[in-house]
Amino acid sequence: MSTQRRLAFRYIFLGLLFLASACAVRSQDASKPQETSQAKDVPTTPDPYVMDGGAGPCSVELTVLDDGGKPVFSALVHVHLTYGFGGFHKLDLSVYTNHDGKAKFIGLPAKLHNPPAVFQATKDQLTGEATYSPSAECSARHDIVLQKPKPDAAKPRSTGRRPAGTLLLSL
Repeated sequence: MSTQRRLAFRYIFLGLLFLASACAVRSQDASKPQETSQAKDVPTTPDPYVMDGGAGPCSVELTVLDDGGKPVFSALVHVHLTYGFGGFHKLDLSVYTNHDGKAKFIGLPAKLHNPPAVFQATKDQLTGEATYSPSAECSARHDIVLQKPKPDAAKPRSTGRRPAGTLLLSL
């Protein structure tokens, strides 16, 4: 055999040996459980009363109370935010309160298109509101007191009858 052929076989053999050892090391690493950095960053029990808007650094913590000052469990708190150039970006966020009557919104934009934002809380027939302006307070705490809505005096109540002078036509 010529020396060129021997060198070629030697390099092929060494290449195959290197490839086999790399595959063996890789299969040993695959058998070990791997911890990813994402698993460490995610909390094990996230708070269900926290809503992340993911749009900025601001946050607001709301406490929903009834007329007697007691916390209201499972009240729905909703907000509609417009932000960015021309208000083209929109967020509609809702979260239910916990047993302490608390709801928290994080990741809110620092600059709103039409401030202030109005947080509306509802539970059964009770409603309440809180206003929030991130330019004045980026991290805020507010209370919302739920009350029965007052009937609007300017809006006439319907009696169920048609106004005089109207005709009912059927085709």
